[in-house]
Amino acid sequence: MIENVPEKAPEPITGPSVVVLDKQVPTVSDVQQEEARRQTKMDAAVAFAREKSDRVRKLAASQQSPFQGNSTGKVIIPNTKVGQGYDLFAPVDKKKMKVLFDWLKLDPDAFINILRLQYHKNPHHFRSGRIYFLDHVFSRIWRDKYPEFKSSEPDHNGCKKKAPWRGVDDIYAPVNFKNTHWIAIWILIPKKHIVIWDSIAKHISDEELAEVMEPDQWIIPYLLVECAGSGELCVQYTLKPFTYMRVTAGVSQCRAGDCGVFTLMYIECHALGMSFSPAFSSRNVKAIREKMAVDIFQEAPESHDKENNDNDENVTTYEQ
Repeated sequence: MIENVPEKAPEPITGPSVVVLDKQVPTVSDVQQEEARRQTKMDAAVAFAREKSDRVRKLAASQQSPFQGNSTGKVIIPNTKVGQGYDLFAPVDKKKMKVLFDWLKLDPDAFINILRLQYHKNPHHFRSGRIYFLDHVFSRIWRDKYPEFKSSEPDHNGCKKKAPWRGVDDIYAPVNFKNTHWIAIWILIPKKHIVIWDSIAKHISDEELAEVMEPDQWIIPYLLVECAGSGELCVQYTLKPFTYMRVTAGVSQCRAGDCGVFTLMYIECHALGMSFSPAFSSRNVKAIREKMAVDIFQEAPESHDKENNDNDENVTTYEQ
């Protein structure tokens, strides 16, 4: 028979208790300190590698020869960086863009050449098949030589200076006023009349405009009579001066500095048989300039050269 003896309760601990920590488990502070040490070592290694890569390396004496331009050592140990010579996503240089726009503003003949090229390729796009785009060089010499023309003696036909011109009904030309302003003119030969489009109408007074237009009024009739020669064609023309009118209704106005662009747009729009759109305004002048620049460099990349090959056949005409 087994006797059941009750178990004794454990005696309470009266002394201090001791907790033993496991050294294999890191604390939060230990992790942070280790990460800081690791980052410091990594930064030091990266700095050392950069200094080593930027260091100018020298070839051994056996690799240096005046008779061998590139040795194996020079290929293995390059001292210069190659590739990635420029940032293709870098913003456009505003100074260069300003130079381009200033050139486009001061040299309208580049865009006149574009109109000539387009007219030659697609004459059906334009309002008439008897159009000529006159560059400003011709009109400038025209005006510079006008006093000489005016003082010269007439020939047997009543004409003075000889300049060939025929087969044209409409002439478009940019005209410069004292190197401060541009206007566009449309010469209607059958009607013996000149239409003027001015983007800043108040810039030129009526008296100044009369002085500017006088060479065109008088020289064109003489050109027509001289080109007609004798016969039935000669009867159509007289030496009576052309009339002119400055049109203001429906003509878009611009700010100072944009008159050259507007002058060219007047010519292009009217030659195409289009009216002056409301979009043709100072708000859109930057986009208009950019389009002109693209057209010039795409269609006639050499039009900005000093030698204008497109107009070489008329060089002798300028001096007559």
